Amino acid sequence: MIAKIGSGKSTAGLIRYLFDTKKAKDHTDPHLVASWGGFAPDPGRADDFGATKMRLVADLDLRVKQARRLGRAPERHVWHCSVRAAPGDRHLTDAEWADIAHRIVAATGIAPQGDPDGCRWVAVRHADDHIHIAATKVRGDLRTARHWNDYLTADKELAAIEKEYGLKRVVRGDRTAAQRPTRAETEKARRAGKTKTSRERLRTTVRQLVSIATSPEEFLHLLDGVEGVLIDVQRFPSGDVRGYKVAVEGDTNTIGEPIWFSGAKLAPDLSFPKIRERLTVIEIPPATQPGRRRQPNPWHQATAAAERIPHHLDHGDDAAAQAHIAAFGEAIDVLPLLAPSHLRPHLQQAAIVFERTTRSRIRAQQDQARALRSAVRALRTAPVTGDGSGLAMFLDIAVLVVIATARWHQGRRHDQQVAAAHHALVHLQAAYQQAAAEPLAALAQRQPPARTMERHAQRIIAILPDHAQEVLDDPAWPALATALTEAETTGHHPEQLLQHAARQRTLDDARSTARTLTWRIQRLAARQAPSDRARAAQARTWATPRPAHSGQTRPSPSQPGPAAPTRHR
Repeated sequence: MIAKIGSGKSTAGLIRYLFDTKKAKDHTDPHLVASWGGFAPDPGRADDFGATKMRLVADLDLRVKQARRLGRAPERHVWHCSVRAAPGDRHLTDAEWADIAHRIVAATGIAPQGDPDGCRWVAVRHADDHIHIAATKVRGDLRTARHWNDYLTADKELAAIEKEYGLKRVVRGDRTAAQRPTRAETEKARRAGKTKTSRERLRTTVRQLVSIATSPEEFLHLLDGVEGVLIDVQRFPSGDVRGYKVAVEGDTNTIGEPIWFSGAKLAPDLSFPKIRERLTVIEIPPATQPGRRRQPNPWHQATAAAERIPHHLDHGDDAAAQAHIAAFGEAIDVLPLLAPSHLRPHLQQAAIVFERTTRSRIRAQQDQARALRSAVRALRTAPVTGDGSGLAMFLDIAVLVVIATARWHQGRRHDQQVAAAHHALVHLQAAYQQAAAEPLAALAQRQPPARTMERHAQRIIAILPDHAQEVLDDPAWPALATALTEAETTGHHPEQLLQHAARQRTLDDARSTARTLTWRIQRLAARQAPSDRARAAQARTWATPRPAHSGQTRPSPSQPGPAAPTRHR
């Protein structure tokens, strides 16, 4: 069940709407199911509808008129709460809706249980799946009702009602979600033929710019350069930035002024202080590193940083884990700016819905996740080129990170964040399937000879016995064999690469073990091949048995080849 609460100035106008059956075609059989004393006149069951409706309005407004004569009546004296059952719920009886209405007015402070001076109210049912509660806010002692946080108290009571009545448990938030567009904003966008409101368009723009900016100053500079967006920066007398607000060019109010949105009105984490907190901890590595013959691939760096997030979520404290999720959200935000056009719809939608998972009541420790944030900014200089393997390998890891994010939020009962992660997963999986098709096909076309394939197959069987048959039966096996062959050509040892790739993280939750190994092998092979001395040292390290409690074994000197890691979670 969900509740919507508002206020107004006209009791007669609200009652007229609730009992109207001409303009509102979905209003069928409007009638009272409950009221403040149980004896309120019911226009829906009276022979003289007009006169009864006027008498009901007069009864509801009685205390308002008395308080007004004393100068104590609130201007917006009408309290209106609609309570709607979830789709698929059984139809409740009038008696059940009456009980719900009594519990809502008691919980919100409109008419506390046992209080003879509670406000006057009625509950009107004019459809099968919901009721409207109309009340006037003046109590019997002519004081204004204390109903602060009425939405939260009503929502808490509805959660208890759902459980007691056996109704669908609605996903509830924690007040950290971005503000939804108002009905007026939605209708205005629809009339203009736009699919998104100005608020939504600006939120997406600002989030994308935050994901690529390296400092608060650069963020404001980038925002100032966006076509079709107006920006107004507010400053302290010292000249320091206090905040900012943005508007869509041409979106004006009735007197022709731009409709401005502050950062906090777009989303809680888009206020300037929050943006400054995130961007001041970013360290951007130089594009070239002296002394290195091969410069790191930004896509590989971003993938490696993202791959560590599930470990941080499972073993880190909550504040650090929330920071890693927020940093990963920045990575998802930047992808639509870099990806080919055919991937952008899914990536854009994934970014929009994943945004909800990046905030919770747990305050993020923003000095965490520096490696990922720095790698995300470095992607600005590495757009998707060639066969797109860099993007594909990042999306492969992104799918697993989103699964881990949903699991982390679920363990903390963050229902809205869990639902958003599952929604984002659908779009990321679709984008990955499209992004991976071309690079995997290109690798498969360079499939090595049968003898080389057989050698690689024996290595897979020896190193990954638990996954060997799955890998060899996978359509991506030729692509993996090609990646191993090309790595061997550049001086890498295939057995050691496979051992390293298998040790990076468990393969048990990979959707395609062969594809996951292909991306890991390519990433490892992009590094400089070790020298003979380094290779010998690696062999000695891997040949050293680890303690029994570690969950993995290493080959002993008597073994012909490296042993497979024990499966673990």
